[in-house]
Amino acid sequence: MIFNKIGACMDAQASKHTIEVRSDVVIKQYRRLDYGQPEREWRALELLNEYSPGLAPTPVNADLEADPPTVVMSRLGGAIVKGPIEGQLADALAEAVTGVQQAIPQHVLERVPARAGHPVELLDQVRSWWAAAVPADAEPAVRDAFREAGSWVEQPMLEGVLAQPGTPVFGTGDGNLANYLWDGTKVGVVDFEFSGRSDRAFELAEVVEHISVWRNDAAGMTAVLERFGLTADEAARLTECRRVLALYWLVRSRGETKTAQAERVLALL
Repeated sequence: MIFNKIGACMDAQASKHTIEVRSDVVIKQYRRLDYGQPEREWRALELLNEYSPGLAPTPVNADLEADPPTVVMSRLGGAIVKGPIEGQLADALAEAVTGVQQAIPQHVLERVPARAGHPVELLDQVRSWWAAAVPADAEPAVRDAFREAGSWVEQPMLEGVLAQPGTPVFGTGDGNLANYLWDGTKVGVVDFEFSGRSDRAFELAEVVEHISVWRNDAAGMTAVLERFGLTADEAARLTECRRVLALYWLVRSRGETKTAQAERVLALL
């Protein structure tokens, strides 16, 4: 199910790997192998190092047959992005996202396996949760969001829209803001366990709508998104992908976060 593909990359880091951070390298050992996480990460590091060195950690060595599988990579400088996303930081984030997506030449990207998770699978997962997801004592905004989104999410045409191929890019498979490290000048990107061939709109939607973004800054990645020149088709696909991802997070969130996420859903609808 899509939770195991997209959702798993949004779970607590401790649930899927252990990390040893040294002065010059990071040693990552994988406890989850269900979607080829070590192979995906190593492939991504090698490809990005070849075509866009410095954007991601440099691959040092890997033992993918070990128990547990282990990948050693260089340690990037910088700190996790926190606080308002604007100005130079927004520029650097947009550059990093674009850099990952467009680094790999198309003739090489065609041979890269698809990322873990697909928009249609995510739609199916949200639909399967929907009927049992409305809390009986929900706040008015939450009830409104579930009512309005319920009509939207059941539209038969959505599968066809989301199944259409978008602009091919290399995707990280994870929109968590903690994967972007800011050193005051540029942003580096880490965590490629669910990476692979994807499409531009879906990858942008996952970055923009990830709940970590909205918990950090109420304006989210709006300033970053404004820096992308999307075609009309990309913009339309982005809207639908954002809605599905926002609904995913509405179902999963709790407490005050659920009310805030409900307001996100209503705004997108």
